[in-house]
Order: sequence, then C-alpha cells, then structure tokens
Amino acid sequence: MLEGGHVSSLVQPTALLIVFGGTLGAVLLQSPFHVFKRGLAMARWVWVPPVIEQKRVIDQIMQWSQLSRREGLLALENFIPAIKDDFTRKGLQLLVDGADPERIRDLLEVDIDTFEEEWRQSAKIWESAGGYSPTIGILGAVMGLIHVMENLSDPTKLGPGIAVAFVATIYGVGLANLIYLPIAGKLKYYISRMVAAREMMVDGLVGIAVGDNPRIIESRLKGYLR
Repeated sequence: MLEGGHVSSLVQPTALLIVFGGTLGAVLLQSPFHVFKRGLAMARWVWVPPVIEQKRVIDQIMQWSQLSRREGLLALENFIPAIKDDFTRKGLQLLVDGADPERIRDLLEVDIDTFEEEWRQSAKIWESAGGYSPTIGILGAVMGLIHVMENLSDPTKLGPGIAVAFVATIYGVGLANLIYLPIAGKLKYYISRMVAAREMMVDGLVGIAVGDNPRIIESRLKGYLR
C-alpha cells in the first residue's frame, strides 16, 4: 500500500486453495486423526493460554509437607478424593502408601514423559504445516506458470496465471512464517510450562517422602519459578 499497490492483488482464491488445501492434506496424511484434532484444539492457547498454576502447586506441597511432619503421611489420605488431576492424585496416593522416594520419582517421570510426548506430537502438526506450506506454495507457482505457458497466445489469460504463480508463493511462505511456525513455538512453550509444573509436583512429593524440611522443599520448588 505504501508503494501504491492494492491489497486486493494478494487475494487469489485459486492460490489459497492450492496452498492451504495441499498443506492440510499433507499434514492429515502424516498425522493420526486424533493427534491432528488435538493439535487444532490446542491453537486456542494462542489467545487463551492454559491455566498453569505453579504457585498453587507450591502452596499445595507446602500444606502437605507441614501436615505430614505433624501427623504423618497417612494424614494426607484425606486430600486424595478431592484431587481432580489424575497425575497429582496418583503421586499423592504413592506417597501415602509409603512407596520409596526413588520409586515415586521413577513412576511419575514415566507419566511426565508420556504426557510431554503426546502433547508435543499434537503441537508438531503446526510445525509440519510450516514445513510443507512453502513447498506447496512453490508447487502452486509452477502450476500457475504452466497455465501461463499454455495461454501465451491469449494475452488476456496471462495476468491471472502470473498472479496465481506469485501469490501462491507468498501464501506458502507467509502462512508458514507468520502463522504456522509461530503457533507451534507458542504451543511448545506452554507444553514446557505444563511439564515443569508436573516436575515441581514430583520434586515436592519426593521431598516429603524423604522427610525434607518444608522450607527446603519450598526453596527448591521456587527455583522453577525463575
């Protein structure tokens, strides 16, 4: 617009169909449908981030730690029915059952690894789209140029063909670098925060299991907030 151009010149439904449709097809072919569906649902995190209450985790661990020092680990059993998060409930149940601290860590870290892998696989659909989109854009450009070459004898058809060729490249590169890859990066950031919250829970439960002072546990957990 600053150079006197028109935004309408970038509106090419044919180019959009080639780039968006081709990218969608490639990602669908690459990913199981449940992974693809969850990845699409995760896109809302760009505008509505998931609730990650790391400070609440610290407060919860501190409450359990102080209670267990006064009344013993069995006193924590009353908290289990009210916990909605399966991961937290499993960890607290292991603690109440008197499991070895290293055993608690090993079992919960398996859950964390599985959780992280599942969510990262879903986030990767956006990363994959960012990889496919520029290549599909080049494909659209070549298709547009082929159309141009087929109609060299008719000058009235050259303009639309050239427009599709160049705009398809813009769509491919633009969608990848302005939408798909930034979304993937933000989703991975939130996943790392969610994993960190679970690691905090594991550290806290293990600290309670080995009998650490609540202040030591709190100091260690606050390191995650930095």
